Amino acid sequence: MIGAGVFVAFAPAAQAAGSWLLLGLAVAALVAYANATASAQLAAQYPTSGGTYVYGREQLGPWWGFVAGWGFVIGKTASCAAMALAFGAYVAPPGWERAVAVLAVLVLAATSYRGVTRTARLTRIIVAVVLLALTVAVVTSLAGTTPAWSNLALGDEAPGTYGVLQAAGLLFFAFAGYARIATLGEEVRDPGRTIPRAIRLALGVAVAVYAVVAVTLLVVLGSDGLAQQADPVAAAVEQGTYAWASPVVRVGGAAAALGALLALMTGIGRTTLAMAREADLPRWLAAVHPRYRVPHRAELVLAGLVCALVLTVDLRGAIGFSSFGVLVYYLVANLAAARQGTSFRRSPRVLQVVGALGCATLTLTLPLGSVVAGAVVLVVGALLRGVGRRAARP
Repeated sequence: MIGAGVFVAFAPAAQAAGSWLLLGLAVAALVAYANATASAQLAAQYPTSGGTYVYGREQLGPWWGFVAGWGFVIGKTASCAAMALAFGAYVAPPGWERAVAVLAVLVLAATSYRGVTRTARLTRIIVAVVLLALTVAVVTSLAGTTPAWSNLALGDEAPGTYGVLQAAGLLFFAFAGYARIATLGEEVRDPGRTIPRAIRLALGVAVAVYAVVAVTLLVVLGSDGLAQQADPVAAAVEQGTYAWASPVVRVGGAAAALGALLALMTGIGRTTLAMAREADLPRWLAAVHPRYRVPHRAELVLAGLVCALVLTVDLRGAIGFSSFGVLVYYLVANLAAARQGTSFRRSPRVLQVVGALGCATLTLTLPLGSVVAGAVVLVVGALLRGVGRRAARP
């Protein structure tokens, strides 16, 4: 969660909510917490790999599992495009952002194709670099300018409920990482205890970091200035007298984007492989490379789709589309958790109700283009599944 999202998600959220951005962040955190309790509760009952794709199948039926898995695949594919565009925004000269983003996708696709994935040790290094960059950004931004604390006051021109909820939906993009913890049920000790604690702790730390960064960006750039930046964290540093620290922040943003991109491409490839084996996606995507032991067809298709998105959508569109898919994924998680029996219940059922309603509401209040595109892709995926399963019948 503490990755590239924190470097880019606040700008489109400010476009939607203006000075009410912090309220949108609070709503996103509330929905994320409800979702986290559902994921933790389900992970305790099903300590296996697969996350909500498994939970939906077990609690609600195969079609619900497919919806969750397909939502994950399309949402995270858009996340890959957003991460690549974030990398381009932080390192490329003006006009070269998309070309650099495509190059990053191709290089990491080749890396993943050869079986190189992001390890736990590398993850710790990336998080340390990101936290260092964010610390430098916050300190130099506040010390190098005269912070306008009045920017934290709610503006007279309220964006309305729709604007706040749209900001929350866009900021949800940055919260989505805790689902990955729930997919590691077969790889940790005592998963029934470890995974729920890890999800709640990770979410709490992320919310605290996001709040500090959001406040800093608002008092330095203002909501209008923030809304116009593709690289808001670096822009806040460059506003003041400590602009020399900007390269440190840009390195942190670039590292976060590349680390997230590699992890996402690896995870999507494996989820696609699992779905193809169940005939939820075309079975030819289930092929595994004889030497590198990776789902090479799935990864090649993914790389092509991500490059197409990078060349055709902007960062706000990629974030909105990603949030749509991820919110659908968590909607299924909440519905599945609500069906669990009392012996597995670790939180009040009302939290799953709040989570499900929150996911549905934030999904519908995302930018219209993201909602329409997401709905179309969901329907196309369902049609492909239906055709594929009919073809697979003897």
